[in-house]
Amino acid sequence: MPTRLTNYFLRTLREDPADAEVTSHRLLVRAGYIRRQAPGVFAWLPLGLRVKAKIEAIIREEMTAAGAHEVHFPALLPREPYEVTNRWTEYGDTLFRLQDRRGADYLLAPTHEEVFTLLVKDLYNSYKDLPLSIYQIQDKYRDEARPRAGLLRGREFTMKDAYSFDISDEGLDASYQAQRDAYERIFARLGLEYVIVKADAGAMGGSKSEEFLHPTPVGEDTFVRSAGGYAANVEAFETIVPESIPFDGLPAPLVLDSPNTPTIATLVDLANAEYPRPDGRAWTSADTLKNVVLAVVQPDGTRELVVIGLPGDRDVEMKRVEVAFAPGEVEPATDADFAKHSGLVKGYIGPWSEGGAVLGEESATGIRYLVDPRVVDGTEWITGANVDQKHVFGLVAGRDFVADGTVEASNVLPGDPAPDGSGPVELARGMEIGHVFQLGRKYAEVLGLKVLDENGKLATVTMGSYGIGVTRILAIIAEDNNDDKGLIWPSAVAPFDVHVVATGRDDTVFDAAETIVAELEASGRDVLFDDRPKVSPGVKFGDAELIGVPKIVIVGRGVADGIVEVWDRASGERTQVPIGEVAAALA
Repeated sequence: MPTRLTNYFLRTLREDPADAEVTSHRLLVRAGYIRRQAPGVFAWLPLGLRVKAKIEAIIREEMTAAGAHEVHFPALLPREPYEVTNRWTEYGDTLFRLQDRRGADYLLAPTHEEVFTLLVKDLYNSYKDLPLSIYQIQDKYRDEARPRAGLLRGREFTMKDAYSFDISDEGLDASYQAQRDAYERIFARLGLEYVIVKADAGAMGGSKSEEFLHPTPVGEDTFVRSAGGYAANVEAFETIVPESIPFDGLPAPLVLDSPNTPTIATLVDLANAEYPRPDGRAWTSADTLKNVVLAVVQPDGTRELVVIGLPGDRDVEMKRVEVAFAPGEVEPATDADFAKHSGLVKGYIGPWSEGGAVLGEESATGIRYLVDPRVVDGTEWITGANVDQKHVFGLVAGRDFVADGTVEASNVLPGDPAPDGSGPVELARGMEIGHVFQLGRKYAEVLGLKVLDENGKLATVTMGSYGIGVTRILAIIAEDNNDDKGLIWPSAVAPFDVHVVATGRDDTVFDAAETIVAELEASGRDVLFDDRPKVSPGVKFGDAELIGVPKIVIVGRGVADGIVEVWDRASGERTQVPIGEVAAALA
């Protein structure tokens, strides 16, 4: 039976929702696919559910082809498994926590590693039961501080998460590759461009980690790639460490007046004007050592200051810092933090002073001092003298100061060398659509997932975890496939195959439309039929463009001549077709 708009639960909107930041959010709400319930939380309406089901069907087919079996866990889970893995604490404020009437703690699951592991532990006890791959398509919950961009960054979202269980590392490699291959097939069928990048495992843990990123201007992730094939997100990018430089015979550091130079730009200007280089080269920001004070807040509330030294032509990249200090949260130091450490002079902070080192291994302040990997022994710097309105020139790393360690915290710049030697990198924006991890034995070990091996001895199972963002993919497809009139769904995920629009008030038009709809249904097509009798053609056409079914059949005045119009929504091409040949024309 066709779906008739006379009794379909659908209302389109002419105005954009006030909170819509991106095109997909605006059009999905206006076209009647989703409806906002709270920040980052949406109700799914009939049209939206149809598209979501199409995406899920493709995922299920490819998961089956990869040998995975579907299960389904609740979203509401007890605290205890997450307490064992410490993620009840590590997830911090992003975890939705609640209690039942007896005071027992529960959570709305952001991910399901723990309960998948315990399920297999409960049912399997021999290597003969492995390998095993199981998956679910389930809603997840994360208390995003700033939910935004509609379905692209919400508090409730649908994911496919799969988990593999193997007795050996070689088995894990095979399971990982099977899932990775399935992802490539899924994204190809969905028509999504993707780049596979090296990624940081984050709170998931484990060894190997790769993200599938969809390049898009609205992406929240920055990734790098080289012409030679290297690709990584910025969190996983590794700086090539320069060779140390001999510093014997270099002159001693010199503290000089530098009034009104709290920024790198003002410092460079003053240095060139008042203290030119002997070799005639101009000072640049790369000659300066910037020192940034951050506060790291651990999940238990412990707050620690850390100072990061990096070349002045670089900035701290917060995503890289967050990875470096995970599971702690990182934020800029506050005025109160500075007040507790009088040795930190804003705008003039450095790792050395004439009275001795103030930061680093000989620090008397108790503040850790970490440097960018480029700050190697023998490099010379202009940096703060820890005295107001003064900087030190010719400060040599390894001679005048020694850091507590290095940290990958600075931003990646176009032209930086790829760590694999494949050439300079370029930067691009992308949105994560899938992520594959080799978890190894992290969760199996802590949760006691062991089976008897071939020799009858207990062996810890090794695991992989594989996620796809179902609702995010839907939004990305909408983001990529639209025009100024509305959505244009690819046929693989469109809510209907054909949208038949009957225009006018003549009964012969509606009779002809009924005949065409019946023929299309008989040919196996899923039809949306606009049979509303007292709605103007302009409104019907506007709704058809907004809803975005890829093929539209217009039944109107041409019926008198035995002709209807077939409209390809993507190309905009309109073709006149005899009434009896519509199904063949769409084949």
